[in-house]
Amino acid sequence: MTDLVEVRAGKQAFQHIQEQGLQPDHIQLMLGASGGPKWFVLQGLDNFLFGDYFKRRTTALNLLGTSAGAWRFASLGQTDPAAASRLFSKLYRATVYSDKPDVAEITDKAIELLKEYVPPTAVAQILQQTEFRHHMIVARSRGIGAFENRAVQGLSLIAAASANMLRRKFLGHHFERMVFYHPASKPLGKSWNDLPTRHIKLTQANFHYALLATGSIPMVLAGVKNIPGAPPGTYRDGGVTDYHFDLDLSEQQGLILYPHFQREIIPGWFDKKLPRRSTGKLWPNMINIVPTQEFIDRLPYGKIPDRHDFANLAPEPRQKYWQQATDAGYEMAEQFANWLEKGELAKRVKLWD
Repeated sequence: MTDLVEVRAGKQAFQHIQEQGLQPDHIQLMLGASGGPKWFVLQGLDNFLFGDYFKRRTTALNLLGTSAGAWRFASLGQTDPAAASRLFSKLYRATVYSDKPDVAEITDKAIELLKEYVPPTAVAQILQQTEFRHHMIVARSRGIGAFENRAVQGLSLIAAASANMLRRKFLGHHFERMVFYHPASKPLGKSWNDLPTRHIKLTQANFHYALLATGSIPMVLAGVKNIPGAPPGTYRDGGVTDYHFDLDLSEQQGLILYPHFQREIIPGWFDKKLPRRSTGKLWPNMINIVPTQEFIDRLPYGKIPDRHDFANLAPEPRQKYWQQATDAGYEMAEQFANWLEKGELAKRVKLWD
């Protein structure tokens, strides 16, 4: 059978799997990356992990997400996380815009989806339970980047991209990393100093705002203004600072699980065309689950979904394509689950260097 999924592990995680296998309680942190509809290929894995696999946990699990990753993780802590994940997939796939949607229309659609996927009752469930401890990263604009005028915002993004090209740390002149964290958890990343970083506790009053903000792509959705409990300002997509992450996670005990939709780990939004990449050398405790190239080649159009599909495909073929990608992801999840059940992960995992 063709391998649809590849599991890579940093040095310590690889050794752990060889000696002890992989049990749910071995994982102490899970990461969820930005990437819009690319996550459809991971929905099958989410369904397995959020359902059968994590039901066997006896300890708390930290969750760190940006943009689509944080939205995915909002299923966890709800009454039926797997069902909530499937609902998110259904609602996202069903989204349809006008021929030339503006920022206001795209923002309104995101708010409608959020309200149905994570209603106030679900927010209360998430915040009152302690098994799944959410942490979501949001980027707070600095300077002229706080304005919604497209021309001004465009200039601010050019300036931020130029600063980031010189040195990633310079991105901090334009954006501040804000980490919203679950009230039952300690803040993650107290030692992060690569960019200006602050920590804000999640509450019933700010959860929706923070979740909306972490997916508010500059120039695509409106920024979220003045989130309750956080410093005044305009808040935008967490992927701007932490697209696929490049964080110091050495303080984290236990293993870190990172289901990802592609092999490349791109630190920030402005690093897409730069050589900066994160590897297993930086994250020795990381287990990275990715689709194989064979999996991707089997998909319609030979690629995983992305947000350009909204513009390039009519609603019906786009929705069909996204459903096919989701269905293929369930095959990938089934293969991974079989490796776990049969005790084959130790011989399947690869050392990630």
